[in-house]
Amino acid sequence: MSEVSARNVTKRYGELRALDNVSLDFPDGSFFALLGPSGSGKTTLLRSIAGFVEPEEGEILIDGVDVAHIPAHKRDIGMVFQNYALFPHMNVFDNIAFGLSVRGVSKADTRKRVGDLLDLVQLSGLDERKPKQLSGGQQQRVALARALVTDPKVLLLDEPLGALDKRLRQEMQIELKQIQRAVGITAIFVTHDQEEALTLSDQIAIINDGKLVQIGEPNEIYENPRTRFAASFLGDANFMEGSVDGDRVTVENLGALATSSPLAGARATLAVRPEKMQLTALDAAVSEGNRVEGTVTQRVFSGTSVTYIVETAAGPMRTFQQNAGDRMFDADEKVAITWSPNHTVVVED
Repeated sequence: MSEVSARNVTKRYGELRALDNVSLDFPDGSFFALLGPSGSGKTTLLRSIAGFVEPEEGEILIDGVDVAHIPAHKRDIGMVFQNYALFPHMNVFDNIAFGLSVRGVSKADTRKRVGDLLDLVQLSGLDERKPKQLSGGQQQRVALARALVTDPKVLLLDEPLGALDKRLRQEMQIELKQIQRAVGITAIFVTHDQEEALTLSDQIAIINDGKLVQIGEPNEIYENPRTRFAASFLGDANFMEGSVDGDRVTVENLGALATSSPLAGARATLAVRPEKMQLTALDAAVSEGNRVEGTVTQRVFSGTSVTYIVETAAGPMRTFQQNAGDRMFDADEKVAITWSPNHTVVVED
């Protein structure tokens, strides 16, 4: 296992700063997600660590050694690409063994190492098949085994599950995490898929416009986003803006709302996750907390859950309810939205 660090890394493409003075530590043995929209800089950072991109400024450290100007093939990293990049003319065994063959590893050692990895990625008995004879998930496992065969210090994954359908992607998320834990390698992966980042990672760095927005454990960032962008990109949120009045925020047309976050300044933006809100009938008894009345304008049923769009005096709000067999509300029905002050987070714009 190895620790990776980026120190004040800057990369420009003409006038565009793909990375703008980024500093980030990837702890030894962690599964770390770089999350952001297309063009945010996350892939540029991954490729800088891999050695495919050379930053104009800053350092890339692996176990304390600056490798920013060392060629990719000398960095001792394993790489998995979204399109797998398997050799179509080689069988599974030879694809996995390729990195060992160029290093001159003996045939006996190669057979053992490849055999161990075939067991690890659950492909034993398929070593003679060509890539075209494999499913997408099987090809992904071959690509992963090939990246691990040389026992690299760091595993880099660029949108590793992006080419798979939803159900297979979810299955591979679990397997990928299990394999990473079994090997004990430091893994850094790029994704724009929020669910994938939450499922796989020990830590997440949200990147936008070449800058770090927020870093932390998945539950920490999800429950306590610092900015409006972090709240809306990692999950979904309802936003309300108002003036600070003591320990409450007064939102126009809604009144005073309570929050557990500290308040500073004259104005504040509040964020509330849709699943933290409860939808009730107007005449239902409500305990202490925030309450907003509105009218259901849309109901989206997805089997396990129901999403409602409710028009309020301050605009539309989205609520998310688990399908627990309770009654569902109809379009044009008057309802109340309630939630706890503990779930009302103050965010920066």
